[in-house]
Amino acid sequence: MNKPAYSLVPFSDFLHLKELVRLKNQTVRLNDWPIEVKGGIYILCILEGKYEWIIEQKRYVLYPNDVVALCPWQQLGSPTNTLEIGSFAWLKLEVEVFEPSGELRLGAWSAIQENDQKLMGRLMVSHAPMVLNQLKQVNDLLTKIEQELKQAEFAYQTRVNQLLDELLVIIVRQQSQQQNQRRDFPKAFEQLEKMLRDNLDYPWTVEEMATVVGLGSTAFTEKVKAYSGFSPLNYLINIRIAEAMRQLRQTEKSLTDIALDTGFYSSQHFSTTFKKLTGYTPGHYRKRQTGDSS
Repeated sequence: MNKPAYSLVPFSDFLHLKELVRLKNQTVRLNDWPIEVKGGIYILCILEGKYEWIIEQKRYVLYPNDVVALCPWQQLGSPTNTLEIGSFAWLKLEVEVFEPSGELRLGAWSAIQENDQKLMGRLMVSHAPMVLNQLKQVNDLLTKIEQELKQAEFAYQTRVNQLLDELLVIIVRQQSQQQNQRRDFPKAFEQLEKMLRDNLDYPWTVEEMATVVGLGSTAFTEKVKAYSGFSPLNYLINIRIAEAMRQLRQTEKSLTDIALDTGFYSSQHFSTTFKKLTGYTPGHYRKRQTGDSS
């Protein structure tokens, strides 16, 4: 395929920025857009035209300002290998670590905090493939990145990396908001609860839980209280205690291991919280459940 990538400055200055392409296609090109793994974090924005592509084995119709964001192992392409008339831009980032489990480490270039990167990875995997409608900010940010690379003014490396961070944050936020708009809160809450149960050892904050369902912290807290009767953090503690009770009944793990597995920062914190909510210490609860009276 003849797709000229921008190389306005030596890409050795941005080893993580593998492709930055703006393509205007004026004729139908056969055998030029096969379904394939794109690699890296791949962000594509439609500028002109209408495209019918397969993204992760599902057909999508894309229009101007629609955006696709793929994880490194995901596929995109035309079901007929044909590239239609129109234009679009894309960017590909190579990151330090990104696993299907959701583990994400962007690399030293990013200023996004470690915990936010972890949550970003989980959200990108859980929402995959990310197909966002009418997100013009992505093209605006790609244009700004191109301008920084062209002009190469003072501190442009820093500015490009800031724009890349902003691009990722906007995409993840928009996906969460879009998901929330498409479904009622009980379904969004169900997905959140599954993510919490799958990652109980993660130090969740209210802000992070709100992000999963695409709400601000205040609105999220109000909805959780109305829906469950608990504040978000108390609801999370109840899930942790329920899982701890299961492990105490069904496993021989040490109390310390169970405490850490279920998100408590120490065995003492675990024991105090467990007794407050159940009336028993974890050790006493295990003895009662297993019939061990010794």
